[in-house]
Amino acid sequence: MHWRALDRDGEDKCRLARTSGGFMLVGHARFRDGLGWAALDYVVRLDGDWHALGADVSGDYGGETIAWRLARTGQGWALNDETLPGLEGVTDIDLSFTPATNTMPLRRLPEVGRLDCTAAWLRLPGPKVSALTQGYTRERGGLVRYAAEETEYETHLAVDANGFVTLYPGLWERADHG
Repeated sequence: MHWRALDRDGEDKCRLARTSGGFMLVGHARFRDGLGWAALDYVVRLDGDWHALGADVSGDYGGETIAWRLARTGQGWALNDETLPGLEGVTDIDLSFTPATNTMPLRRLPEVGRLDCTAAWLRLPGPKVSALTQGYTRERGGLVRYAAEETEYETHLAVDANGFVTLYPGLWERADHG
């Protein structure tokens, strides 16, 4: 999938790969924000049920080299081996700089109905990681109503048959069909 940013200069390219234990999302986000240009590479490891096991984010952001490793543990989540509070029972990851991580709950969303989940939400600058309670409701015409409780954010996502966001209003749109 290839997305173009709508709220700033930038793009994100992501591939989904099957592994022996599940799946991997491998992506490359390039964008400009208030801190300058960012070049972030990410790998999200998933189990066979589309729940996150962990993620690595590396590259340059705000003029600094970053290397973050988020991992789901028996106690919740850890960032670079340091346990994060308030993330017990959380099974998803939301990397704020890419629409790729919406794919996990979208793949679990039933054809009719709603899915509620909580993600370890990584935000920039930071990293800042906290719980983000999300709701996905499938609607007609390939649309999914998305809501994030802690931010009171709601929108309608256009989604393709593979569970990738094709339009995240005001933020991202599919750049090509490759």
